[in-house]
Amino acid sequence: MQAKLLEQLSSSDAEVILERLPERIKAALIARATEIEYPVEAVIEMAIASFLDTEALGFADCKPGRGQ
Repeated sequence: MQAKLLEQLSSSDAEVILERLPERIKAALIARATEIEYPVEAVIEMAIASFLDTEALGFADCKPGRGQ
């Protein structure tokens, strides 16, 4: 079976990630998603992208090392 490549996290992928995070990080991501009215999977993507590249808004904008 070949895996389908997605441009964005699915909600089920986000749930798996959230289940494995420490509770305080999970709560912060959910709170932020609620605050800005975005899906939690988008907030997870933005958090990872900003870790890799401080100038990125999301993975489409991410160029690791640029923001350092």
